Amino acid sequence: MSVTALIVAAGSSSRMGGDVPKQYRAIGGKSVLRWAVDAMASHPRIDDVRVVIGAGQEALADAALAGTDVGSLIIGGAERAESVANGLAAIASDIVLVHDAARPFCPPQVIDRLLDALDKYHGAVPVLAVADTLAQGDTLIGDPVERKRLLRIQTPQAFHREDLLYAIEEAGKRLATDESSVMVAAGLKVAAVEGDRMLDKLTTPADFAEAEAHLATRLISRTGVGFDVHKFGGPGPIMMGGVAIDHYRGLAGHSDADVVLHALTDALLGAAALGDIGEHFPPSDPQWKGAASGQFLAHAARLIAERGGIIDHVDCTIICEEPKIGPHRAAIRAGVARILGLPDTAVSIKATTTEKLGFTGRGEGIAAQAAATVRLPV
Repeated sequence: MSVTALIVAAGSSSRMGGDVPKQYRAIGGKSVLRWAVDAMASHPRIDDVRVVIGAGQEALADAALAGTDVGSLIIGGAERAESVANGLAAIASDIVLVHDAARPFCPPQVIDRLLDALDKYHGAVPVLAVADTLAQGDTLIGDPVERKRLLRIQTPQAFHREDLLYAIEEAGKRLATDESSVMVAAGLKVAAVEGDRMLDKLTTPADFAEAEAHLATRLISRTGVGFDVHKFGGPGPIMMGGVAIDHYRGLAGHSDADVVLHALTDALLGAAALGDIGEHFPPSDPQWKGAASGQFLAHAARLIAERGGIIDHVDCTIICEEPKIGPHRAAIRAGVARILGLPDTAVSIKATTTEKLGFTGRGEGIAAQAAATVRLPV
């Protein structure tokens, strides 16, 4: 049966404070939402990932999801119930995993346990036992609360989509702060499977600090380098960093001959020990004839993300006598950042000449050399 992960990212994070909702804040070099999406998209049993966002968050979401295969964004409502309902209306899969964007680290084993439980039950949720002593009270401690049968419910929560739609209709959207509650209220059976502390929700600044600390302990820094050359040939424009630069001559190549993106792609592949651009996109393959090189760089970034890696920084030096790079530097930088889903501050674009020496000095072509720093699991 088909499986869709529906990630709810429509909140305004009023409790967290700040100018940017927490799902778009960065941890370990990428947004909380991107971590949540990558965890779902990399699981082999999930066919599709869709994201529900708040009205007016389109630009933030586009930046966070650049380079992913997430389908069109779904606009949510003022309440979680409305956001989930909008999401369900936009998908047609047999099974849906409803997940909070503020829970960025979802272990694949939890997804497996949830999907396996649906063989017997209408729904399944990950849970953790309550370890702390519980008591009623406000400023003073009152009566203790028996914790033996209490469970902490997490997401993602897995359901047969038609059962969840029935439950929402039967129990009413007013109960939908949590989908499992709606299912139970409608008389359907929801299994409890073992959760994971990695699924704890990010709510306070301390939670973000703890998440950063966790990432630091399981990742090591690696560096890759890349180099690319293309000769002048045919009419312009010249593609650099996905930006078309007007010039009376273009660059010759099997794809669009974007030396910046080719060098950066090799740098990322090298950092992850994943070969080179020619192995992934052979020039002998006609499907890459005239292809936009942005897809090559996005592919390298996706491979790193699927391995749980983080791209910290990329740097590229363009070597040519012409055209002048200075007027286009900001646009090239922004283009690379957009493809990689990074802030502009994580991208460096420089330019130099060879003082009229060599093939670039003679105006025969353009070269680019690049370096990339990434963090990958130990």
